[in-house]
Amino acid sequence: MTTLPRPRPVTDRHRSWPWCRQCSGIALDLGSARTRAWTSGRGMILDVPSVTFPGDGATYPIQRGIIVDTPGTARMLDRLLGHRLPRIGRPLLILTTPVLGGVLYRTEARTAVEVLRPRAVLTVPTARAVAMAADADLTRPLLVVDIGAHLTEVTLLADGAVIDARHTALGTSDLDSLTPPAQITDAVVAMVTTMLDQDHTSQTLDALQRGALLAGGGALRPDITYRLPGQLHAPVQPVLAPHTAAVRGAARLLQAAHTHPSTIGITDATHPH
Repeated sequence: MTTLPRPRPVTDRHRSWPWCRQCSGIALDLGSARTRAWTSGRGMILDVPSVTFPGDGATYPIQRGIIVDTPGTARMLDRLLGHRLPRIGRPLLILTTPVLGGVLYRTEARTAVEVLRPRAVLTVPTARAVAMAADADLTRPLLVVDIGAHLTEVTLLADGAVIDARHTALGTSDLDSLTPPAQITDAVVAMVTTMLDQDHTSQTLDALQRGALLAGGGALRPDITYRLPGQLHAPVQPVLAPHTAAVRGAARLLQAAHTHPSTIGITDATHPH
């Protein structure tokens, strides 16, 4: 299990507000293959398969970045996290979401996480969470390539917002003798090429020349990381511990939310980005 580094010391200027010194929070990354969670005060507590057991066998409630079984996802979260929640108080929950998941994904995810009794649910696109984990400069255009087990996303961020995105239902779990790693790198190159062709500004090109951030389990595979820079004709920088980057970025946002006065009095809010 990967351990999240302890939070950085809080300066006097950004000291935690008294109202939240006893508050709890959860950063949650619901992946098709694995569910990862980080909690206030304890760090990373979960990195386990996304699976539930409604009867005799196992089922997978999240597939290719889509929640296909909302009650099953809720049961999974209750099994994994229900007993870890404090008896008093309700947690603030930061949830990563696929960039192209849209309103439907956020609606289903919000329904599922209600089992954790959150006082508020704030969502963040996975690509932005990855950028946060990497300490990336969000004032400049940034290209994020996230290669997961079942889904590969390419996202262009500008000023921290999603400007363009593409995805394909292909990931590292699909690789075998008939599906070589080249298929993933070819898919990434095709998505980036389409973004370049359809971008009437210089943002995609600027981001590509700056270098793409690489996250997800695919960033741990040399057969992918060695091919991609040559095919993109641009530098590619794997994020530190790329398979947990999304949940670590969500954890940073959770820490920021706990020290920000604008979250005082939140009782029920879902933010799309």
